[in-house]
Parts: sequence; structure tokens; C-alpha cells
Amino acid sequence: MDRQRLSSIAHSHHPIAAPISGVNVNRLLRRADRRPAARVLDLGCGEAAWAMQALALHPDGHADGVDVSRYALERAAAAAAERGLTDRLTLHERDARTYVPDGDYDLVLCVGSTHVFDGFAGTLRTAGRHVNSDGILLIGEGFWEAPPTPAALAALDAKPEDFTDLAGLVDVAEGAGWTPVYAHVSDAAEWDDYEWSWVGSLTEWALDNPGHPDAAEALTVAQEHRDQWLRGYRNLLGFATLVLRRAR
Repeated sequence: MDRQRLSSIAHSHHPIAAPISGVNVNRLLRRADRRPAARVLDLGCGEAAWAMQALALHPDGHADGVDVSRYALERAAAAAAERGLTDRLTLHERDARTYVPDGDYDLVLCVGSTHVFDGFAGTLRTAGRHVNSDGILLIGEGFWEAPPTPAALAALDAKPEDFTDLAGLVDVAEGAGWTPVYAHVSDAAEWDDYEWSWVGSLTEWALDNPGHPDAAEALTVAQEHRDQWLRGYRNLLGFATLVLRRAR
């Protein structure tokens, strides 16, 4: 099965694509609210749920969403049409690393897609180039809530140094010239909802389409992911979404 298609199915019941509830998405975006006509950029936007919610809070704003997944962007376009946002959301099917920065966005989002920029520090550096002088950079990134076990590292295909702790995330941001003005740390319920939604959506699709040539693979991937989470990184990998402004 095409991995983009698989990911789209897995996120069908959780389009935010991060372990964050809708209430907390709104809380973060309100903290990042700068002006009614804000220009918004969502890098690695997936189904553009964050960008569309930002537009709901910026009634005269416009958003650009960038992602390599055609399937996710097709779903984003359909959702934008349903919400009457087609004229205010432009979707770009391309690698977020090649999106040409003009440095004049009021709000730049990169939630759960920092791997595109080789991690948190690279996201601060590259995504930050798109932000105007008084703008907001909102980044969602993983961190170690507790020292990782061998099982957690194996499940995530990670090394201990791939993530820092929460204080370390703040240190990296400040070292790159950004000051956190707010942050949300996802709790256990948000993580469980995200992971069960991911696993459950893929499992249900496989069970509902038993004759599909990819059904068996989808079921296997869902079960493997479930075991990696439950037996590996559950309660060890955290997720923080930081609202950042440039230091003066």
C-alpha cells in the first residue's frame, strides 16, 4: 500500500494529526492570534486542519498549506469546500523544504512534521525564515518525558539524543533566538485518543474492505504500530506545542 494513502486512512478520524484535542488546538491558536487578516503558513499541513482552524479565528486571513501527500491535500480541499474556505486556503503539493520563504507570514505552523526539517532545531531555522518580524512560530515536537527504554527506542527507530526533555526544547528554542510565550504539553488522554484513532481507523478500514488487496497489509501495520506504542513508547514520549516569538 502507498504509505501516503495509509497515513491518510489512519488519520481519517483524527485530522489534527497530533496528540492534541480540539479545545487545546483552539487555545494554542488564540495565543498565536496576531491580527484578523493574518497570513498563515502550515508546513507539512496534512489535511490542513490547523490552517483551517486558524482561518476560523482570522476572519480576513489567508492560509497556505504545504504537503507532499496528494491524498491528504485532496481531503483538505474537500474539507475547505465544506467550510467555505476554498478562497482563503491555497494548497501546495510540494516538499516543505523547497517552499520559497518570503518572510512575511504572521503565523507559521509546523506540528508533528519537524522530521521534514531534520528535527526541532532545523525547523526553528528553516520554518522561522517564513515568519515576519512580529510574527508567531508554532511548533509541535516530541520530547522524552522519562528516560527512554530499549523497547521505546526500537519502536521509534530512534536514538536517545534524537529527543531532549521539555526543558531542553525550551533551551534549543531560546538558543535559536525564539522565546516561548505559551506551550501545551499533551496529556495521557490526548495521546491515547490519538494513538487509538490512528490504529482504529486503519483497522476498521481493513475489516470493512476484506477483499481489498491492501487490507492484510493495513491490518498488519495497525497491529505493529499498536504494539510499538503500548509496549514501547507509551508514557515515555511526550509532545509539546510551543508558541514562539523572536527574542528582542
